[in-house]
Amino acid sequence: MSAQTSVGRPGAMSRLFARWETVLVIALVGLIVLGTRLSPFFLTPGNFANLTAALMEVAIMALPMTLIIVAGEIDLSVESMAGLASSILGFLWAAGVPLTIGIPLVLLVGALGGLLNGLLVARARLPSLVVTLGTLALFRGMALIVLGPRGVSDFPAGFTQLGFGRVPGTAVPWSVVVFLTLAVVLGIVLHGTWIGRQIYAVGKNSGAARFSGVMVGRLKVALFVLTGLIAALAGIILTSRLSSARADAGQGMTLTVVTVALLGGVNIFGGSGTIRASSWRSSLSP
Repeated sequence: MSAQTSVGRPGAMSRLFARWETVLVIALVGLIVLGTRLSPFFLTPGNFANLTAALMEVAIMALPMTLIIVAGEIDLSVESMAGLASSILGFLWAAGVPLTIGIPLVLLVGALGGLLNGLLVARARLPSLVVTLGTLALFRGMALIVLGPRGVSDFPAGFTQLGFGRVPGTAVPWSVVVFLTLAVVLGIVLHGTWIGRQIYAVGKNSGAARFSGVMVGRLKVALFVLTGLIAALAGIILTSRLSSARADAGQGMTLTVVTVALLGGVNIFGGSGTIRASSWRSSLSP
């Protein structure tokens, strides 16, 4: 029995260190050690909070992106949806609409934008790459129409705390709490429910999944709606962190979001990937 244990243990250890998640953890620890050696101010509560808050919008958008790539699709319009969300929120606030009304309306717009993507992909059978490239330009153009070149920056202090405020008594930004909550919920959905099993099945072989009883079209539409909704949420958090609403908010984030998901171990062709690895890669993104 002891001989079997001694033989099996090295194999288990080698499999552990061969996991992509383990590589990410080691890389994260290495970066922390390097940063601490290069500067005494690196590993301080204030710097930790600032660095973490600066990448939370990308990390939040990478979560639904992971699900949608696992399902064999992609959404390149997330950065424009974040910008559109910022523009609409700024426009509504400048027009005197309370944030308690404006924020739900912005989230609704995000869901509707995702619904448009989902219907074009799942019902019209158009490639998601082409569709979301089109809506990438469409949403950004709508943001420019809504807000134009001006910016809105007179948001209340309570709202701006969402972007760069910290949990009382800690160095943890509130945006990290939002990210961790979404990561836990989506992680449970992907890895512990029948919905997650259907997502993997669709990504591996959508035809076989359809013959197995999976409503492939409905599932893909739901994933695009979720992606649009969370992209709008990221736009709200970005507006809060910058204390300013602008039409160009979030510009250039899409490539980073997709990179985070792919380097987190998600297969670009669908069918494999985890929320855990994407979450770790979000911590490593510049």
